[in-house]
Amino acid sequence: QVQLVESGGGLVQPGGSLRLSCAASGSIFSIGAMGWYRQAPGKQRESVARFTSIGNTVYADSVKGRFTISRDMAKNTVYLQMNSLTPEDTAIYYCNALIVGRIYWGQGTQVTVSS
Repeated sequence: QVQLVESGGGLVQPGGSLRLSCAASGSIFSIGAMGWYRQAPGKQRESVARFTSIGNTVYADSVKGRFTISRDMAKNTVYLQMNSLTPEDTAIYYCNALIVGRIYWGQGTQVTVSS
């Protein structure tokens, strides 16, 4: 059984920063793509930043230049450094991973950007 556990969400003022973490645990033989999605109230879930199966990074246009995805492969962990946050970044952030042909989701972590 594979689990994805996110951490690092919270309340931050506009212009602030947060760093999210997602650790994969369980029966992991190899991780393909892995990254972050988010879902704001009343909106569809969208991709934010991810590593592809060949290690390239892909960012949503709305976060380019502000968010950075990184990973520690030894720890099966990905991070999302979020800078210059705006209220439009408020959402539940979900970790997503493709592991041996199956897609897994974390439970989500709330990010709220408000003054």
